[in-house]
Amino acid sequence: MIQLRNIDKYIDKRFQRTFILKGIDLNIEEGEFVTIMGPSGAGKSTLLNILGFLDEASEGEYKFLGEPVHNLSEKKKSEYHKSHIGFVFQAYHLLDELTVYENIEMPLLYRKVKSKQRKAMVADILDRFNIVAKKDLFPPQLSGGQQQVVGVARAIIGNPKLILADEPTGNLHSEQSEQIMDMFKKLNDDGVTIIQVTHSEKMAAYGNRIINLRDGALVQEDPYEGETAG
Repeated sequence: MIQLRNIDKYIDKRFQRTFILKGIDLNIEEGEFVTIMGPSGAGKSTLLNILGFLDEASEGEYKFLGEPVHNLSEKKKSEYHKSHIGFVFQAYHLLDELTVYENIEMPLLYRKVKSKQRKAMVADILDRFNIVAKKDLFPPQLSGGQQQVVGVARAIIGNPKLILADEPTGNLHSEQSEQIMDMFKKLNDDGVTIIQVTHSEKMAAYGNRIINLRDGALVQEDPYEGETAG
C-alpha cells in the first residue's frame, strides 16, 4: 500500500541544511496496524504528514497504492486525501462553531455525498460510537475524550483505506485511551490500515509492528520484530 524509498525532508537556511527526516525506507502493507515511536523531535509527525499528503518530501520516492505521489497533480492528491485517508490529531481539530453532527458530516460534504446518504451515514456512526445524545452539542461542551471520539468518528465516516493517528490518546486518561485504541483495533480487524504515532508502549502494543525513529532516521532495534505478523 505504502512504499517509501530514500525519503529526506530538510529545511535550507542560508548555508545550512537541517534534516528532519533522512533516508527513510519503509513498506506498509494493506491491513497492517503500525506504530511509529521515538523521542520528541525525531520526525514522527513530519513522516505522518508526508504519508497523508499534508506535506511533501524534499527527496526520495513515495508510492501510495502503487502510484508515485510526486507525479500526482494537487487535485489528484487532494482527492486521494479525501477519499482514502482519515486523520486523527492529538489536538482533535474539531471546529468549535459546528455541532458534533456537523463536524462528523464535514468530510462527506467535501466528497459531495448526497444529503439523504449523508444523513444515513452520520446517523449510523453516531450510533456506532454511542454519541447520538451529543450530536447537537458543540466541541467546547464535551470532555477531551468525547472530543477525540468525535475526531475518530469524523476520520472514519468516509470509510478510508488508511487512518493516520498522531498521538491520538496523548490528551486522554487511561480509560478513554483504551476506548479509542479498542475502536482502532476493531477498524483494523475490519481491514483498515492504521498508522499511529505514540509515546506510549501500552498503546503501541495494540498494533502489529513498531517502527522506531531517532533523529529523523529509522532505527532497526530488533531485526525480527514484526516478521511473524502476517
